This record gives sequence, C-alpha cells and structure tokens, in this order.
Amino acid sequence: MADISIPVFSDKYKTKDYVDALMQKERIPLTREQENLEQYKAQQGAWRSVNQKMSTLRASSKNLYSYENPFNNKLAVSSDEDAITAEAGRDAAYDSIKIDVLKEATADRFLSTEIEKTSVVPKGKYTFEVGDKTISFNWKGGKVTDFITALNKRSANTIKASLIGVSGDKQSLLIESLKTGNDSNLIFKDDALTYALKNKIVERSRKNLQEFGNDTTLFSNPVQEEGVPEGDFEGMPAFKKKPVSISEAENEDGEASPQDNRTIIPPRQGFSVAVDPSILETETNRIDFSFMTNAVEDITEDLNEWRVTRPEMDAGKATFLDVTIMNEPSDTELPSIVQTEFQPIENGAEFFVRNSDGSEIKIDTNGDALVMTNEQTGEKTISLAVRDYPDMESIVVRNRSTGSEIVMTSYSVYDEKKNLAYSPVNPVSVAGDAAIRYNGITIHRPTNKIDDVIPHVTLNVKQPTEKTATIDINPDKESAKDALIEFVGNYNQVIAEINVLSDNKPEIIEELTYLSDEEKEAAQKKLGMFLSDFSLTNGKSSLRSIVNANYPWSDDATITMLAQIGISSRASGNSGGVNASQMRGYLEIDEKKLDSSIENDLDQIKSIFGFDRDGDLIIDSGIAYSIDKQLSSWVQSGGIIATKTSGLDKRISSSETNIKKLEAQMDVKEAQLRQKFGQMEGTLNGLNAQANTLNSFTNRDNQ
Repeated sequence: MADISIPVFSDKYKTKDYVDALMQKERIPLTREQENLEQYKAQQGAWRSVNQKMSTLRASSKNLYSYENPFNNKLAVSSDEDAITAEAGRDAAYDSIKIDVLKEATADRFLSTEIEKTSVVPKGKYTFEVGDKTISFNWKGGKVTDFITALNKRSANTIKASLIGVSGDKQSLLIESLKTGNDSNLIFKDDALTYALKNKIVERSRKNLQEFGNDTTLFSNPVQEEGVPEGDFEGMPAFKKKPVSISEAENEDGEASPQDNRTIIPPRQGFSVAVDPSILETETNRIDFSFMTNAVEDITEDLNEWRVTRPEMDAGKATFLDVTIMNEPSDTELPSIVQTEFQPIENGAEFFVRNSDGSEIKIDTNGDALVMTNEQTGEKTISLAVRDYPDMESIVVRNRSTGSEIVMTSYSVYDEKKNLAYSPVNPVSVAGDAAIRYNGITIHRPTNKIDDVIPHVTLNVKQPTEKTATIDINPDKESAKDALIEFVGNYNQVIAEINVLSDNKPEIIEELTYLSDEEKEAAQKKLGMFLSDFSLTNGKSSLRSIVNANYPWSDDATITMLAQIGISSRASGNSGGVNASQMRGYLEIDEKKLDSSIENDLDQIKSIFGFDRDGDLIIDSGIAYSIDKQLSSWVQSGGIIATKTSGLDKRISSSETNIKKLEAQMDVKEAQLRQKFGQMEGTLNGLNAQANTLNSFTNRDNQ
C-alpha cells in the first residue's frame, strides 16, 4: 500500500524545510535591521556609561576648587579626648588651644524609691516642665510600665522615663531630663508632684530657701476688718497674736529641728507678719506655706457663760459697829437685755494678703493657688506668686473657728525659675552648666556642645580634665589626599572608557587589572565600538593636555604642575623603557612624593587645581577648573553626549518601526508559501493516488 500524505499534518515532501529555507532568505533584511537595533542600543548604553563616568570626574574636579574643597578642611586634635574634643570649621584659624574643663553640663536624672513591678500610677493630670518645655497629659490610671510608655511617647527629646531593676521583685523609676544646663530643671507639677513626693523622687527642700514667719516676736495683731464678717457675732474676742505660739519639733536624732516647727493659732486668734520688700523684687519668686486644722475644745460655751443677760444694780448699805443701815431699792426698773448666744463656728482658717494701701485680698485655699493636699493628713500646701501681689505688705492669718486650731508652717520663699521648692531624694545627676577655663576666663554654657567661644570651632565637653588639654587645629591632610586619589581614580575611569570604545586592541582590557570577569566581558563587547568616532579621541587629548599643563598661579609659585606633587602618567617610573599602558593617558601616583607635597605645600596644591587669575574673586583657572569646563560640554543638557544619544534615539525608533513592518511582511510571505506548498502537496497526493490505481489494474491483469 502506498504511503498516505496529509497536507500540513505530514511532511512527506519536506515542504517545511523548503519553506524555512525560503523564509531564511526572506528574513535577511529583518535580521540585518534587528542587528542594527541591538547595535544602536549598545551604542546608546556606551554613551550613557561615558556620561556617567565623565559626570563623576566632573563632580570630583569641582570638589577640588569649589568653596567646599578639601584643602580648606581643618582637623581638631585633642590631647585628652576622654575629656574634650573639638570640630574645626573650614574658616578656623590654625592654632593650639589650651582648655581646662571644670565641669560638664548635666541634666536632671532622678530615681524613685524601690517600687513593686506591679506598681500602679494613679489617675490624674501629670505635668512636667524642663526649661521652656511643658509636657502635660491626663492619665487614666494603670501600670507604671504603661505610664512610662505614655510619657515617653509625648515627651520625645525632652523627658525620658525608664525602670531600673534593683532586685528580683523591686525596681526604681528613673525620670530624666534630656536637656542640660542650669535653666533646664526637671519640675513636677499637678499629680506628677504628688506621685514624685509619695515615691520619694523629690522632697521638700530647705536648701537656698528664704524663710520668715517663724519668730513670734515679729508677729503683729491683725488689723480688725471693717464690719463683722458673716458667721461672726458682735462681742466675739478680737483677733490677737498673744496666744499664738510656735511648737518645737525634733528630728530623727531627737535634736531640735527648727525647719519643722509649726505655728499654732488657737480659736479666734490670728497674727500678721510683714513681707520683706526685697522678696517682691524678683518677679519669679513664690511664697509657700502649708497648714491644717485640728479640732480642740470649743470656746463658745465659756464665752456664753460670761455674757450678761440683764444689768443688776445694788443700792448698797452702811454699817457702823453693830448698826447697819440698808438703802432703799431704786424705784427705777432697768429693762432686761436679751442677747443671742454664740454658736460654734467651723472652717474658719483664713489667710489674707494685706497691701500697702490697707486693702486685703483673701487667699483662695481651694483654687488655683493650691499646690497639693495630703490625702492622709489633710494638710494643704499653698503657693503664692509674688507677681500676682505687687503691693504686698504683709500676710494676715485669722482663725475664725471656735472649735479648731490652725497648725501651719513658716513661709518659704524661692525662685520658681530655679525650682528650689523641692529637691531630688536620689539624684543620679542634677542639671548644671558646663564650665571651662579658656585664656584664664571661666566660661559657663548650658550644653556640652560649645560653639561660641572660639571662632569656627565647636568644643565637645565630656568630663573634667585632670590637667590642661591642648587642642591643635591643623589642616585635614587625609581628606585632601583622599580627594586627590579619588580624582585620579575617576580620571582613569574616563580614560579607560574612551580607550575601550575608540580602539580595538584586546590588551587595553587586559591592562585594566581591577576589572572583574563580568566587567571584562562587558568591555569586550564595547571594544572598538566608536573606532571611527573622533570626538572621543579628541576629548581624551584635551583631558591629557589639561593634566599635563603648567599653571603658574603666582610669581612665587614653586609648584605649578601635577607631576611635581607625584601625579603623572609615569609617576611610578619605568627604568626598562616605555610601558604601553603608560602611553594610554592614565595617571599614576607616587604616594611618597604626594604625602611630602601635602605635608609641606598644601596651599600650593590647592592653587594649581583652582585659582583666581584676574583678581575678581572668582576661580577661573587651574586643573580642576579646566576639567570641569571641558567635561561640561560633554555632559550638560544639549552637550555632545546628549546629541549622540538623541540621534541614537531616532535611529532606534526608526529601526523598531522597520522591524515591525518587516515582521508583518514575513508573516504574510510565510503564510503564502505554506498555502502554495500545501496545494502542491494536494496535487501530488492526487497523482499518487491515480498512479496507485493504475498499478493495481496492471497487476491484476498480469495475474
């Protein structure tokens, strides 16, 4: 039986091979256009690489002559870096500075007494002040750890709180100010003060306080007020100082402790004490005192017994020996006088500020003046701002109560700005200014970063010096050397890129020993890509001329060329003759010579890279200046490279359009060929079928 061939599904006649062979020839224009497109893209990538390397070289060149050039960098070296260091600005003068650190600036850092890990911070308004910063928030109550989180979240860069482990189940709360200086005291207010007192973070301080009202000989009887205040009655005793006394307190050692003495004001008594006018001169002064009331025997009963309800008149009598003569009673009847009995008076503790004009201002013991109330004892602490009472002459105390006595402290005066009312119990450190001695002058500053003592030099104070520290301001030679090495490296990168693109010698790549295998492979693909483009070789020639030129920046200049500082194409020397790689334009560094030049001629090195030739205070000559200007024509918008890549953009776009057109043509051509070969296969199959039929008849007849 003859073979069966189905068009398209079988390839009895090798039509697929014929079609592929014909299409391969037809695809030659398409393949050529695709190769052109890849070449255009490769060229565009090469130009972009040149642009990137030239831009880097331009930036490092500009760095060598701009205002930020490394030759003006200064380095400050301290002989005692544990105590003080310094940072020198570019305009700092070369100098050797002698500094004594007397004290570093510190911040308030206070520890609480030991607290339980499960300790709870009560609900309330918590206010903290550090200098001119205030952190205040309402706390709903909860764990101390949650309170710390809430406080730290609200007080970044001002206050920080943390827990310090003391033992297995005990810890202390550390609250610290993040600002140093005398004027950056950590101040607790509102419920924060109550909490701080309760947990012994702070305590009432008597240090540096001015006190008055602790000597009864200086007391005066309070001036009687006009009229009778509500709750009093005519005939009540006048307020007098005489029964007022001061109780003596003892400290833990059983010794007298005058600062803890209390003034006792019995019922219906009082006193007045003068305020020193000097206290009013400091606007930020405050006057604090605390008081509480104790129940005593009510005096109204005794007062009522002495009151007379009606007058009595006795006519009298006369007696001589045994004879007594009685007077007759008066015929005039006096009317009875009915008087109301005194009633007990409660809550009678009242305090007044008496002004120089005789007027009095009642102190609100339940309002804003209230600092805090001791919930256990009921003692109230009152704080008066003297600025609120500019005409204050004295403070008057009146106990209107008939059944309680007032027990009060003396008056404490302190400057609220200095927060002298309270002192830390367990201070880790307290706020203070830094103190240094410079040129025999003691200088105080609130921070450890001091930048206003020595021009263009910032001092960083760390701790007191044991002996005078020396800070030397020298040129930063390392940064200058690094900048020069970076410049040479970037220059060689540009020259290497130009060499690879403008020449087709394989040894060019082999000479670049710093390239990785992948980089060498990429360079091989670019080798000689712009062999016929003379713009690159011309650019290379210009760069070489610049780095080899002479720059006589002044009549006294002794260094005017790069080669004089150890940078040239043959800096490493070559006793064996000319080295091919040295002829390709790369720069080499004689490090020993460069170090010597930087050490001795840094200003001259600076000048050959950029100097003012015409005296207009603008850099207009020098190696770095010239390279910057040369490369700007290449890398700037609309420059040489931009023009090259723009032209390639157009070619790429045109090539992509042609490729799409040719691909469409190839699809149509291939479809036509397959159709024709399919028809041919069908015809051949028909002929084969007829031949097979004839053969079968012939074979049958022959049998």
